[in-house]
Amino acid sequence: MQKYFKISSFYLLFGLVMGIFSREFTKLNNFSGYTVLKSVHTHTLVLGFLFFIIVLLLEKNFTISNNKSFNKWIVLYNLGLLYLIITLSIRGILQVIGSDFVGLSHIAGLGHAILGVSLVWFLAIVNKELKVYDSNILSKNK
Repeated sequence: MQKYFKISSFYLLFGLVMGIFSREFTKLNNFSGYTVLKSVHTHTLVLGFLFFIIVLLLEKNFTISNNKSFNKWIVLYNLGLLYLIITLSIRGILQVIGSDFVGLSHIAGLGHAILGVSLVWFLAIVNKELKVYDSNILSKNK
C-alpha cells in the first residue's frame, strides 16, 4: 500500500508544481486568455493524486493487486497519465507564447486513448477482484 501512497504523493506534488508553473508562466508572459495549461493542475490532482488514494483504499479492502494483470495495468495507467500531462503542458505553453504545433492534437489524443483504455481495464480488474472477495466471504459464511 505504501507504493500507492508514494505514487499519490508524487502526483500531488507534481499537480501543485504545475499549478504554480501555470500561474507564474502566464503572468510572466502577460497572458490573460484561455489556456489548457490551467487544466494540467486539475488533471494531475484528480487523475493522479485522488485516483491513487482510491487505488490505495481498494487495495486495503479488496487486495486488487492480486489480479495477475494489475502490475501491467499500473504501468500503462501511469505512462498514459504522464503522457497526457506532458502533452497538455506543451499545448498550454504553446498557447501562452502564441505558437502552435499542428500534429499535437493527434499526439495528445494517444494519451487520452491510453488513459481511457487503462481506466476500462482498471474497472475490469476491480470487478474481478470484488467477485473473488464476495466468493471468499460466501465460502467463509457456509
